Amino acid sequence: MGNGSVIRAGDVQCMSAGTGVVHSEYNHLPSDEVHFLQIWIQPHGKGMKPAYEQRSFTPEERRGRWCLVATGDSREGALHLNQDSDLYSTLLPAGTRLRHELRPDHHAWLQVARGEITLGDETLEPGDGAAFSGVPGVEISALSDAELLLFDLP
Repeated sequence: MGNGSVIRAGDVQCMSAGTGVVHSEYNHLPSDEVHFLQIWIQPHGKGMKPAYEQRSFTPEERRGRWCLVATGDSREGALHLNQDSDLYSTLLPAGTRLRHELRPDHHAWLQVARGEITLGDETLEPGDGAAFSGVPGVEISALSDAELLLFDLP
């Protein structure tokens, strides 16, 4: 599609391969360490047109709250997903709590990118994830400054 970009901390990039794309990623500065998450969400249909979007979300937009970064209905300035799903990001300061109410008949996946949190009686660390079904919501407490992703999925 002719796109090229640099992804920085706080950036979210959505790509829909649709009918097919050529894609690659690499570290432009091999002397620096890179940490990023690549996530695949199954689209709601086949044969869609390829698409590409990227947006930076500031720490202020994400600190202490769920910031909608990608969604199926493009609300709140979020990037577009070809799925009835919502993707949220937060920077949760140590000692704070945050709750998310799930949409009816939806499930959730919580991914810890940085920091340490508690979820019920469990402690989660970077790289850990947790799945939820049949619950009205999720409440998280940050043991240290944390960066989290929450997927609200059908």
